[in-house]
Amino acid sequence: MAGRLYGVGLGPGDPELVTVKAARLIGEADVIAFHSARHGRSIARGIAAPYRRDGQIEEPLVYPVTTETTDHPGGYRGALEDFYADAAARLATHLDAGRDVVVLCEGDPFFYGSYMHMHKRLAGRYETVVVPGVTSIAGAAAELGRPLVEAEETLTVLPGTLPADELATRLAAADSAAIMKLGRTFGAVRDALESAGRLDDAWYVERATTAQQRISPLRDVDPATVPYFSVALLPSRVHASTAAALPAAADLPVPGGLTVVGLGPAGREWLTPQAQAALSEATDLVGYGPYLDRIPANPRQTRHPSDNRVESERAEFALTLAARGRRVAVVSSGDPGVFAMASAVLEVAATDPYTDIPVAVLPGLTAAQAVASRVGAPLGHDYAVISLSDRLKPWDVIEERLTAAAAADLVIAIYNPASKSRTWQVEKARDLLLTHRGPDTPVVLGRDVGGDGERVSVVRLADLTPDAVDMRTLLIIGSSQTRHVNGTVFTPRRYPLSVPGEDPGPRP
Repeated sequence: MAGRLYGVGLGPGDPELVTVKAARLIGEADVIAFHSARHGRSIARGIAAPYRRDGQIEEPLVYPVTTETTDHPGGYRGALEDFYADAAARLATHLDAGRDVVVLCEGDPFFYGSYMHMHKRLAGRYETVVVPGVTSIAGAAAELGRPLVEAEETLTVLPGTLPADELATRLAAADSAAIMKLGRTFGAVRDALESAGRLDDAWYVERATTAQQRISPLRDVDPATVPYFSVALLPSRVHASTAAALPAAADLPVPGGLTVVGLGPAGREWLTPQAQAALSEATDLVGYGPYLDRIPANPRQTRHPSDNRVESERAEFALTLAARGRRVAVVSSGDPGVFAMASAVLEVAATDPYTDIPVAVLPGLTAAQAVASRVGAPLGHDYAVISLSDRLKPWDVIEERLTAAAAADLVIAIYNPASKSRTWQVEKARDLLLTHRGPDTPVVLGRDVGGDGERVSVVRLADLTPDAVDMRTLLIIGSSQTRHVNGTVFTPRRYPLSVPGEDPGPRP
C-alpha cells in the first residue's frame, strides 16, 4: 500500500504558530522532506524541529540555484524543472514503499509555497493532504499591529518581481496591499510605491514572528539589507482614519459592577466559559490569595488578595470598588453559593450605600461534585451538605443538623471538616453518625481534587480518623443504601419501599 503525501504549512517562523494538526503529522511521519539552498540550512527544518521524533528519514531538497546564473542548457528555469522532477522521483520512492512523507513548507503550502511543485507532480498518483499554515502576510500584519482590510476594502497581493510600471499601477488602485518576494526586488518595489504615491503609507516587516524580526517604515529601509523573507504592507486606510477619531483606551468609561465567580475546585479546566469571560472582562480581582493565584496574571488588572477569614470586609471592599466605576470579579473556589462569597457579598449589597450596585453570581463546579466524580456516584440519591466549621454557627446547631440528616438516611457531604485549630469535630461527628449508620458505611475522603496534591480514598465509617482529614478535605458519608464495589462508590437511584407493594411512581 502506498504512503500518503502531506504538504504541511509551518507558518511565518514562530514554532508556536504551527497548527496542532501540522505538529501531529510532523511527529508521525516516516519521512521529512524540506527545501534548502546549497548551504544546507533550512528555515523549515528549524521551525519543525520541536515536533520531530528520533528515527525519522530526512530528504533534503537542495536547490541547484537560487539567484545566481547557471550553465544548464535550459537556463535557470530548466535547472529548476530538472530539480523538481528529481525531487518528486525521490519522494515517490518512499511513497511506493508505503512510507508517509511530510513536505515542510514555510507559510502556507499553496501561497507562493515551495511545496506546490511537489504537489503538481505527485498529487495525481498518491493520496495527498495539504495542511494550511499562517501566511507571512498574516504574521506580518499581526506583528505590525495594524489591520490589512476593514469594511468593504479589498486586499491586493503582489509579487515584487512584477515590472515596476505594472506594480505602480496596481498599487495606486489598491485599497490595501501586500508585496511578496522582496530581497533583490526591493529597490524597484520602493520606486513603484513612490510612483504610486503610497510610499508614506508603506511598512516593511522582515522575518515576522521570529527573534530576527525587524519592522520599519519602508522609506527608511536600506535596500542592501533586505532578505527574501520580508514583506511590504499597505495597511487598511479605513482603519487608520477611524482609529484616529476614537478616544484613547484610558479615556473610555468603565461600567461599574460586581460579579461573584465560581472557579471550580482546581485548575482552568474546571472553569466554565461563562466564568472565564467574566474574569477576562474584570478590571479588579478580589479574593482569598491562593484562589487569586489560580488566575493567570494580567497587568491590565489589579489584584486585591486577602485572608480567608474576612468575608464581610472583602465584600464591602469589592462593592466600594464597583461603586467607583470598576468592573470587579470576586472569586471563590468551587461554587460561590456553597459556603463561599456569594452570600457575604449579597448580604453587604443589601445595605446602604450599595443597594444600587448590580451584582451577578456565576456558578462553579462544587468540591462535592468533584470528589464524587472520582469514585463514581455517591451523590446519586438525596443528599445533604453540611459544614463542620463552628466559626459562624455553634456546634450544637451542627450536631442537630447532622443528627437530622443521618436520621433521614441522607448521604452527607461534609465541608470544612477540620483545620489547624479545629481537630476534634471529625471524631465527634463520626461517633454521632455511627448511632444512625452501620460501621461499614462507605466514607469518601477527597483532598485537593484536580490539584497537584489530589488524594482520594474510601474507608469504613468506623475507621474514619481525624489524622486523615484537613481543611482541604471533603467527606462524603454514605447512606444505608450506598455501596462500595470494586473501587466504585455509588448510591442507587431507587430507594427501598417503606410500604410493601406501594408504587413508587414514575422515575425522572
